[in-house]
Amino acid sequence: MTRTSSDEDFFASMGLRPIINAASHASRLGGTRLARPVVDAMVAASQTFVPIAEMQARASELITDFMGAEAGWVASGADACLTLAAAACMTGDSLAAMDQLPDTTGLKNEIVVHRAHRMGFDHALRLTGARFVEFGYLTPSSGAGAYRWQMEAAITEKTAACFYVGMTLDSTLDFKTFVDISHSRGVPVIVDAAPTQVPPENFRRWIDLGADLVACAGGKYVGGPAATGFLAGRRDLVRAAALQQQDAFVHPEVYTEPFGAAEGLAEPPHQGIGRVLKVGREELAGLMAALKLCGSRDYPAEQGDRIALSQRLARAINQRNFEAVTVKADDPVNAITIVFGTVQQAAKTVRELQEGSPRVFVLNARIGQREIMVLPHCVLPGEVEPLESRLLQSIAVAVAEA
Repeated sequence: MTRTSSDEDFFASMGLRPIINAASHASRLGGTRLARPVVDAMVAASQTFVPIAEMQARASELITDFMGAEAGWVASGADACLTLAAAACMTGDSLAAMDQLPDTTGLKNEIVVHRAHRMGFDHALRLTGARFVEFGYLTPSSGAGAYRWQMEAAITEKTAACFYVGMTLDSTLDFKTFVDISHSRGVPVIVDAAPTQVPPENFRRWIDLGADLVACAGGKYVGGPAATGFLAGRRDLVRAAALQQQDAFVHPEVYTEPFGAAEGLAEPPHQGIGRVLKVGREELAGLMAALKLCGSRDYPAEQGDRIALSQRLARAINQRNFEAVTVKADDPVNAITIVFGTVQQAAKTVRELQEGSPRVFVLNARIGQREIMVLPHCVLPGEVEPLESRLLQSIAVAVAEA
């Protein structure tokens, strides 16, 4: 899609200034840029009513096709799906246990996790009342960051699940070993797959390798609305998650279970802990359209465009021969990292980019390491020249004043 004058007119009418997003699919900047079929689906849904349970059932079919899983469910982000996953593993299909959360008295309430996989996002699992049990080291020790026996010792009769973050770290057990240990003790595995990138086979491999529940971002590489995520995995666990989010404000005589199945619930559940994580029909429609599009996207061409833009920006910066400024490639995300001589130069560049015209936002999480990163995923063709100009201008100012 391209940005139109009417888009900018809306923001201007609200007193807001649009930006050039060179920080990729950052949630704080609104996620990804939506393709026209995704926008059209959301608009159509906004003017038509369909029972949300029926939309979720159809979304489940699309998710299972995308992931190779038994079932799927949509919530308001990957973090929301982690919350539902933790709740499902603690309660199973017990309506009384669902009603009890976040009080976990009498329930299996421990989640085993690599110490090196602890992060700010794992609050999503803990807010259910779950308690983390850590094992291993933060860095490799004697050639390994964690041992089998450490994970085996961490799993007890109180373990509800084992949690794995979908990124490679030298200080963690490999995923196959992690799954083997967990399953040998009858414990399900939850995966945070929010960092996973398309093509779809990168998502499917988590299921192929034995994950029981996988939490995915809808508003990043998949191309759906920012306020969506989807949970995929074992049907019984996805059903347990769905029961805790589904609107159950309905008489038992006319209640329909998730996926339209009749699996033996005598009465509907109470409004569960996942009810705050709901999505509307517009978000559901947008994610469904995005999942369908994933099968026809030209991923090599998309990657080629990203690499070409990054190479152009790297050449432009290197040709200026800025003192104490270097550029390095980051192949996994087709980005460039700009390394400054001082933290102050990196911070000054970010401020100049954000405050100037047009405004430019880059990834600034590593300012403390004297680095900023330019990610090309959301940059439009018409934004390339102003992005290059603003980068060169802002670096020049920061280097001169530091």
